[in-house]
Amino acid sequence: MQPAASAAEPGLEQLDGAVAELVQATGASVALVYLLPAGERVLHLAVVSGVPGHITAPWARIDLGAPIPVADAIRDERLVWLGGREEVARRYPRLGLVLPYDFMLAAAPIKHGTTAWGGLVLLWPVFRPPEPSPAERAAIDAFCSTAWVVLQQAAGSGRLSLPVDTPRVLPPPTSRVPERDEALAVVSFAERLPVGCCAMDLDGRITFINSAGSDLVGAGAAVLRGARPWEVLLWMREPVFEDHYRAAVVSRQPTSFTALRPPDTWLSFQLYPDASGISVHITPASPPGGPDVRRHPLPSAELASVTSLYHLMHLAAALTEAVGVREVVDLVADQIVPAFGPQAMVLLTAEDGRLRIIGYRGYTAELMDRFDAEPLTAHTPTARVLSTGVPSFFATFAELKREYPAAVHLDDMASWAFLPLIASDRVVGSLVLAYGQPHSFAPAERAVLTSLAGLVAQALDRARLYDTKHELAHTLQSVLLPHSLPRVEGLDVAARYLPAGRGMDIGGDFYDLIRRDDTTVTVAIGDVQGHSITAAALMGQVRTAVHAHATIGTPPGEVLARTNGLLVDLDPGLFTSCLIAHIDLAQHRARLATAGHPPPILRHPDGRTEVLHVTPGLLLGIDPGASYPTTEIALPPGSILALYTDGLVETPGTDIDDTTAALARRLAQLEGPTMDDVADALVAYARASAPRHDDIALLLIKAHAAEQ
Repeated sequence: MQPAASAAEPGLEQLDGAVAELVQATGASVALVYLLPAGERVLHLAVVSGVPGHITAPWARIDLGAPIPVADAIRDERLVWLGGREEVARRYPRLGLVLPYDFMLAAAPIKHGTTAWGGLVLLWPVFRPPEPSPAERAAIDAFCSTAWVVLQQAAGSGRLSLPVDTPRVLPPPTSRVPERDEALAVVSFAERLPVGCCAMDLDGRITFINSAGSDLVGAGAAVLRGARPWEVLLWMREPVFEDHYRAAVVSRQPTSFTALRPPDTWLSFQLYPDASGISVHITPASPPGGPDVRRHPLPSAELASVTSLYHLMHLAAALTEAVGVREVVDLVADQIVPAFGPQAMVLLTAEDGRLRIIGYRGYTAELMDRFDAEPLTAHTPTARVLSTGVPSFFATFAELKREYPAAVHLDDMASWAFLPLIASDRVVGSLVLAYGQPHSFAPAERAVLTSLAGLVAQALDRARLYDTKHELAHTLQSVLLPHSLPRVEGLDVAARYLPAGRGMDIGGDFYDLIRRDDTTVTVAIGDVQGHSITAAALMGQVRTAVHAHATIGTPPGEVLARTNGLLVDLDPGLFTSCLIAHIDLAQHRARLATAGHPPPILRHPDGRTEVLHVTPGLLLGIDPGASYPTTEIALPPGSILALYTDGLVETPGTDIDDTTAALARRLAQLEGPTMDDVADALVAYARASAPRHDDIALLLIKAHAAEQ
């Protein structure tokens, strides 16, 4: 597959022809191309085919770590396939919540080697085979390869600007153009029909409606043409019409519904979609439930559009997954501007009697510097909304000036919404939305924006609590683990500790190196059960006990026995594994004892590796009478002893002996100038081979020949 545009055309335009060919080759109804700017973790929607921009707006920017198919495809370097609505809802509930329609989906990475340029998303109607065919897979692979080359060349020649602010929405495929006489005959045919019919483009705007259709909906063709029906007909502003339109566009399946045109006319709408638009059949209908049922329509003018409600649901679902203030700020900034229509936004919190800007989009840093650190007592809309908790909406600068005479028009915007961020009855900040054109803020929109601010406030409040706990955990962990390991002549040592991931980022893994004299050291590694402050506190006690006993020369088995006695007396309800090695550099020997800990790996000077069998003892804290035998091994110069916790090798569904053997093989392959390089490579290998759900601790000791 070759790009349709010439090399002289600017970046993204070269993908237009390739996208069109891909859609034709696969039969896909929708195609989305995402780009990943170098050094970023946010995907930017760059090219859209087969669906209007307002439906894709919630996914205009996607964090690479988000549970979204295209992000998974790029991270895992594989094709993600979803076979229908149930699989979408099960595997990606956020996607299923916002697009509750039936479709099939494929996502693939645009990647070559270690360089990822972005990802591809394709949607199909469900009336197709349940799996992509070999030909479709080949077409997807060919497109991704072509896109990678095009983007690489465009970026190298300076014709590609990233990130992409507004995606390119490709026009629908052109249909047969009728002759003039044929077109007049078609119109005459439609006018003679006793039932209503109209045509809508993919954006939901009416391009044609016959006289019968105009009579049935109660509005002339001049009013309807070029407009979305739910925007000009008040009785269609209930979400049902727009929702069925969205379903038809996304799923490409016919759909129908019945609606009441006041005061008592029921109409049936049947929607037939294809790649170029939607044909609508309108006929009189009987009331649902029988002719005696009387229904009073809701005050439709007060209803928010279904699109804005879906955007709100999408943001709510996304915010539940966000942790940390920075993640919430980035998510809000990335989602609100494309999904809710403002040209700019600012997120502020109160700190030490002043307003602090913690995130913004659409404004310059220079302008934000002028408003940052504004006193809470200032007579400005941002300060007032935070002190009163009452939102303010200004359709024009004149309205804003009347209420705040000292206001200066600095941002070139036309309308503003100042929204309080209220969580647990406390105002924790404010959200400012600015619009480039005059904006009237209908009551329904004000309600949606106020709800939006409430969701942001709750997420921000949770994120602050998370950050506080995370800081506490990080501080505690850093205090309990050694800041640095002592330098010992004749040894090259490296240590790594990685928390399991989200949560407290704290656990019970520990390591230590105790220098006894010029030629002897004791190394230890252990794992207290659990991921909590309690586990970390117990870890600190275990490490202190091991360190104290090892410092006075206690043999490894006896160190474990005494530490076991301490834990039995404390009865913490948590068990601990531990492995201790006493290394004699002069004799090139090591004595090891283990309390249920994963076996160490020894790499011999010739590069061979073996998983050492150390006679095991019980986990610490179970039996006060447990004994811990000692195993002695040779540790000649050039050998490497690897001690680790089970987080480095434990993979769900895989035998731990197999993963340990695989780690040993990887250690045999590694060559690095320092143990730090080897440690980084082993951790990277473990994290790339499978998802890790436990903390990782790693301690590498390489023996050198003693200097004379």
